[in-house]
Amino acid sequence: MVRVLVTDQVDEYIVRTLKDRGVEVDYRPGIGRDELLKVVPDYEVLIVRGRTKVTRDVIDAGKRLRVIARAGVGLDNIDVEYAKARGIDVINAPEGSTQSVAELVIGFMVVAARLIALQDRLVKGGEWPKGKYVGTELFGKTLGVIGFGRIGQRVAELARAIGMEVVAYDIVDISSRARAIGVKPVGFEDLLRVSDVISIHVSLTPSARHMIGEGEFGLMKRGVIIINASRGEVIDGKALLKALNDGVVAAAALDVLEHEPPVEDWERELVNHPRVVVTPHIGAETKEAQRRIAEILVDKLLRIIEAKRI
Repeated sequence: MVRVLVTDQVDEYIVRTLKDRGVEVDYRPGIGRDELLKVVPDYEVLIVRGRTKVTRDVIDAGKRLRVIARAGVGLDNIDVEYAKARGIDVINAPEGSTQSVAELVIGFMVVAARLIALQDRLVKGGEWPKGKYVGTELFGKTLGVIGFGRIGQRVAELARAIGMEVVAYDIVDISSRARAIGVKPVGFEDLLRVSDVISIHVSLTPSARHMIGEGEFGLMKRGVIIINASRGEVIDGKALLKALNDGVVAAAALDVLEHEPPVEDWERELVNHPRVVVTPHIGAETKEAQRRIAEILVDKLLRIIEAKRI
């Protein structure tokens, strides 16, 4: 019998459906690293979300592992190349959370443009700041989308629906996909120069780390809004903090940070900045997204099991 270890909190559909299909599942969300290394040798399948780091020592300990499944989009918490070199399949569900993340990004844009979080905080603190902070409309403004995959495209479609002009950049040719939905493909520096709002949707690769830093902020319009719902490391946080304090960036909305939760003093200053809105990496945390992810992942896993590849 195939044995599956689930180490992070996932939609109950995963556990229930696998058990119904005769798979033995141990559901241990929150398991510590030492315990994981101790028990992982007993399983053919490891299912994780973002908390569990599947590094070389975990893979080496998993003598029977045949599949590592990520119930989500990114794979940066898994040493994919090492796993594949060991003959282990790595699967995920990148299409499952597209709508949820895109909706969060649009919400971020509205909250940042109207300084909703700041004014909410002041009113709850006993102030009545009417007239003190003047927001801006998104209608007619230019949104720059960096990374034009599933989520970037959906953000572009939703932004177009509220009257924004959209430009996009990716390291691959996106011309046909962009023009098909009324988006103008541009170069990276051109996007930085013309955008009123910039939303980032890239995978975390060595070349993407700190792709937005002091030099890039220097190219942007004064008063730009920055949205990041991809990975925290793609923005140099210290440079973002400086750009906020200098007035280059009018507001920022971040669902991701370089360290989650923040540990450095400058990170705490960033998340407590009055013009920064922060959420704890919740882009895919909707009931609908988690169920779609679960269904996609289970389907992929059962196909592997039925093909007798485990």
